[in-house]
Amino acid sequence: MEGARAMTLNVDHLAKQFSKNGQETVESLIDINLEVKDEEFVCILGPSGCGKTTLLRIVAGLEHPTSGTVKIDTTLIDRPNQKLGMIFQDYSLYPWRTVNENIAFGLELHDVPKEKRDSIVKKYITLAGLSEFGNSYPHELSGGMRQRVAVVRALAVEPTVLLMDEPFGALDAQTRNMLQNELLDIWQKTKKTILFVTHSVDEAVFLADRIVVLTPRPGRVCEIIHIDQVRPRDRTSVEFAKVRRHVLDLINQKCSLQ
Repeated sequence: MEGARAMTLNVDHLAKQFSKNGQETVESLIDINLEVKDEEFVCILGPSGCGKTTLLRIVAGLEHPTSGTVKIDTTLIDRPNQKLGMIFQDYSLYPWRTVNENIAFGLELHDVPKEKRDSIVKKYITLAGLSEFGNSYPHELSGGMRQRVAVVRALAVEPTVLLMDEPFGALDAQTRNMLQNELLDIWQKTKKTILFVTHSVDEAVFLADRIVVLTPRPGRVCEIIHIDQVRPRDRTSVEFAKVRRHVLDLINQKCSLQ
């Protein structure tokens, strides 16, 4: 039997302008073109203020571009869509709901029957390694555990693409490294396409199939770097250091001059 057709996410000639004080026009993004393939892990990297989060919010349908389009295959994304799951840095968990109830929230919105909902929650809470904490509330969890709940809550509604906006930025280095490994494990098990915004070069080199490096504002695509190193990647290896140095050189020199 023929398999399902692979998905493609296309960002085509996308630009975004903001009005400042009702008069001055600020250009945030200019002529962004990007194609993300099915099951790819793509990181968007660039200096603060270059439009990384704005780009991700437009892809999510949470903001409208000034010009250009975002499509999943032939579907135009101009509003939030079930095919797109979004994870923010601040977790956005509901403090009055338990872990199980937080994971089930999106399923409730889509009127998934309770029996099926419970089965899906069990699957994803197990995937996150949090089975013992299903009846706990967010304030009873560590920051890393809360972020794991946020990841599997987004996955539970079976999005085509998972959008992640600096999800580990507020965590300490040890927890951050641990969650990067756990995210890769979840990604390899679920085969979801991930578009991941980060300001950390090390994080991007560790996680991504490709790194999209943006220029300082207005953000343009400076270069797209393909990383073919096997996972898990050794941060102390010569190969890792070589890619890291190349990305740093882009950010500090070539991309900053464009």
